[in-house]
Amino acid sequence: MSESGNGSGRGNGPQRGAGQGGQSPQRGAGQGGQGGQRGAGQSGQSGQSGQSGRGRDGSQRNAQGRERNRGPQRGFTENAPSQRTRRADPARLVAFEVLRAVASEDAYANLVLPARIRHHNLDKRDAGFATELSYGALRGQGTYDAILARCVDRPLDQLDPAILDALRIGAHQLLAMRVPAHAALDQTVGLARAVIGAGPSALINAVLRKVSARSLEEWLDLLLSDEADETKKAAIRYAHPEWIVRALRQSLVAHGRPVSEISDLLEADNAAPVVNLVALPGLGSLDEALEGGATPGELVEGSALSSGGDLGRLASVREGTTRVQDVGSQLVARAMAAVDLGGGTGGTGGTGGTAGTGGTIGTAGTAGTAGTAGTGGESPAEGNLAQEKTAERWLDMCAGPGGKAALLGALAREQGATLLANEPAPHRAKLVRQALAAVPHEVWHVRTGDGREVGTEMPESFDRVLVDAPCTGLGALRRRPESRWRRTPKDLTDLGPLQRELLKSALAAVKPGGVVAYVTCSPHPAETTAVVSDVLRKRDDLELLDAGAVLDSVSLTGHLDAGHELTAQLWPHVHRTDAMFLALIHKKA
Repeated sequence: MSESGNGSGRGNGPQRGAGQGGQSPQRGAGQGGQGGQRGAGQSGQSGQSGQSGRGRDGSQRNAQGRERNRGPQRGFTENAPSQRTRRADPARLVAFEVLRAVASEDAYANLVLPARIRHHNLDKRDAGFATELSYGALRGQGTYDAILARCVDRPLDQLDPAILDALRIGAHQLLAMRVPAHAALDQTVGLARAVIGAGPSALINAVLRKVSARSLEEWLDLLLSDEADETKKAAIRYAHPEWIVRALRQSLVAHGRPVSEISDLLEADNAAPVVNLVALPGLGSLDEALEGGATPGELVEGSALSSGGDLGRLASVREGTTRVQDVGSQLVARAMAAVDLGGGTGGTGGTGGTAGTGGTIGTAGTAGTAGTAGTGGESPAEGNLAQEKTAERWLDMCAGPGGKAALLGALAREQGATLLANEPAPHRAKLVRQALAAVPHEVWHVRTGDGREVGTEMPESFDRVLVDAPCTGLGALRRRPESRWRRTPKDLTDLGPLQRELLKSALAAVKPGGVVAYVTCSPHPAETTAVVSDVLRKRDDLELLDAGAVLDSVSLTGHLDAGHELTAQLWPHVHRTDAMFLALIHKKA
């Protein structure tokens, strides 16, 4: 257990709603006598050889009689050598290991962090501290690096990556968390001394003392004082790459929101997200989570909000009947399941807008009235999936890693339907099976194959199809803190053809009278309205349903105000969800 409230300087959480952070480039061997990245979380001592002793002249020498050159580095700490922290505080070590894995292994922080928390056996308080420090130190790479560049006597890309990650961890504590400056300095330097080496720890101490001389707002005033470009100013202030700032401005306008909301949106991307839980309908319960401090969700039934920590400690989570899932994902999955296929008139297919600009998709028409999520009908008997004549057949075309598939499987069970979950990657298909394990097996089947081939191999076979298309993930930046620094504008161009091919395959696979839900966790018009417009163009057998109205019908509030021109777009700064896009396309009977 770490020294909470003792020497580790634990605060009560982030100082601002916007947790900051960053991700370092992959580089070679470390400095200070220790090579390679410490991504595996080792906390061994630095590469100092032999024992050291003090000579009669007061100098320090090792066993071979070589004097350690400490020189002016003595000025970098106010503590005497015997008082300096020489061990890594476990919570800070977890954060360091997460940043190292992200940088050196292209790992995802949300997957690495829980494992490291369990490995170091952190209690709930320290797990919360490690979570904020990890995510915060990843989100604000652009801001922190701009500050660090003013405090280091060389380009940042010439620093060892492990040193840069330690500096980012220290900067986040100093500038955005309620950690006393002396504790942030002492503990971060102690971490560096234990894990990286004595020499690098002296550099880290000196740089962080310069960082601590100003508050975050004072640093921002200094960095932005001579900058006139509004996009560049927003990029530095809110720690987003410039191209993403421009992309999100365009996205707001495309979905009918004022561009003046850009600051709120960028700030929402940086806010530490609340963990959303879902109890699988008819299978799970939130009682255990609520007893553990979670609060009931306000947007959709069967959901709860958790303050975080290691949710794997909950039996219902381990069993899979309660799952971690953003409420935006819950809403779009429930919307697909709730569309009334019994004769809603739908909207018009429209002529489509200009690709990439989010033009008009169609004129507003009457949407199919949203139905109920089911009344808990009996599921088909095992072995009789193909023979079931009355049950609806559902398809999750891009099912990995299985979060939406699990919810759809539970909803299908309640409505007496069956679900085919398709995933092209074998290792992700395995994750889908694991996610669906809590749902009775007779309800679902997992197919490993290319979703673009489903429409040809199984034409007009499904009543409802979900296309949760691969996308840039620009709508989930708050939950994937490293992704903003990995994505490039080229990703938009590369993903466009795949998104269109998957949607075309889904429309071929859906039965006449059925519905296709096209979903992305990106609000960018090139991935949302432009894709739908292009696929619907020149087809008179397709029509858009009012996705905003259907979302309202499955929400607890009944008025999400997410609809625009028959599609719907959720926003982190408005709905406190990921920025999920939804289009509901009805194939005429």
